[in-house]
Amino acid sequence: MICLLLAEDQTIVRQGLRRLLESQPDLQVVGEAENGQQAIAFLERSLSQNETVQPELVLMDVRMPVMDGVTATRLIGDRFPTIKVLVLTTFDEDESVAQAMQAGAIGYLLKDTPAEDLAQAIRAAVKGYTQLAPGLFKKTFSRSVAPPQLTNDVGLAELTPREREVLSLIATGASNREIAEILCITEKTVKNHVTHILSRLNLRDRTQAALWAQKTLNLN
Repeated sequence: MICLLLAEDQTIVRQGLRRLLESQPDLQVVGEAENGQQAIAFLERSLSQNETVQPELVLMDVRMPVMDGVTATRLIGDRFPTIKVLVLTTFDEDESVAQAMQAGAIGYLLKDTPAEDLAQAIRAAVKGYTQLAPGLFKKTFSRSVAPPQLTNDVGLAELTPREREVLSLIATGASNREIAEILCITEKTVKNHVTHILSRLNLRDRTQAALWAQKTLNLN
């Protein structure tokens, strides 16, 4: 059973999400929050009291009063690194989504995502797969993430064949552990490859690497 915390300031939307999610046999909503501050408080209380049922993932709206979803996502990453955050957004929230991803969210989905697709995304996110709403990846990150200052050919020439494999898997949203399993190498080796990739391509983080790979390696 996957335990979830819903952070959404609109009661009607939150209740609707709860009904949709709990229609799935393996999903359980264990808490609700009207803002980021309440979400943080719920997690602190849940973990400090050693409750048997604790959230594995937070479905986080980005625009909320008191504390927005971006700030809450950053705090969750700092205080509760094992808990995933999946952002809920609308088409007019590109900048906030990019900020949430940079703050540590594992992905983002539209609020009107069909129930079965939302459930599948949650299952994948809990396993560590990055979730990106169809059509929003380029729209969001092409504006918020500065492109690397090099040509595609020069960039690829800087990478070893193994590093290209790792980069391709980063673009699919695979975690370091999953990349290690796929390539039959250690997770430490994957981390070293990622560090080399970011350094050689002059990229800041995995988000930039994923965007660069999507464009350069024609992975769309």
